[in-house]
Amino acid sequence: MDPDVRSSQPGKCPRCGMKLVAGIPEMLEYQVALTTEPKALKAGAPVELRFDITNPKDHKRVKDYEIMHEKLFHMFIVSQDLSFFVHDHPIKGDDAMFRLKTELPKPGLYRILSDFYPKGGTPQLIANTVIVPGAPFDPHTTLKPDVGVQKGANMDVSLVTEPAVPIAGMKTLMFFKLSTADGFEPYIGAWGHMLAASEDLVDMIHNHPFIADGGPNVQFNMIFPRPGIYRVWVQFQRKGVVNTLAYNIPVVELK
Repeated sequence: MDPDVRSSQPGKCPRCGMKLVAGIPEMLEYQVALTTEPKALKAGAPVELRFDITNPKDHKRVKDYEIMHEKLFHMFIVSQDLSFFVHDHPIKGDDAMFRLKTELPKPGLYRILSDFYPKGGTPQLIANTVIVPGAPFDPHTTLKPDVGVQKGANMDVSLVTEPAVPIAGMKTLMFFKLSTADGFEPYIGAWGHMLAASEDLVDMIHNHPFIADGGPNVQFNMIFPRPGIYRVWVQFQRKGVVNTLAYNIPVVELK
């Protein structure tokens, strides 16, 4: 789950709580075939997403997975204009395929990110694309920087980054401050979840807090791979309510 965490003895990852695995498995990218039912998509209509995951070595369907943050599969949906965001969890069927029923609200392109950990393999982040007909394709989404205080369902959250303007390819410390820690609780096994997406939806990163203890201060560490503006969603849970907040963070090139 967190390949940068290392230990000289057995134990659990201090970041995500998963059991540490001896040795370093071979880094292979698994194949994710995404199909829909119905095949012809319509905006706002129910659709079932089906994920068929195969091992790149034998091309057989994967049947066994490690649990990550209480789930076998984390899935994110982001629309072409980055205004639509979903974090959900497809269910594994008797045939070992994963399925999720949802709706795609408007015409356009959607990126769907699959996050899973096949047993014997390494954690995977695989992106697929689906298109809902009815809108011209425009790959040039333009975001305006927005790093101010964001208002959630039952908390406000401010953000300070170090450096103040993140630099592509270098570590950025992201300090989130919750307006209250009263009722702050883990969400799906973590004190927070983050998804960062570049304007062109090429880069998508799922991340978890580096430092968090249930208090109002939560730190994420992030490396933004390229310059540009990234839409960053963070999710914190308070009193059973999930707060989803979004920031537009400009990232510059090292000069």
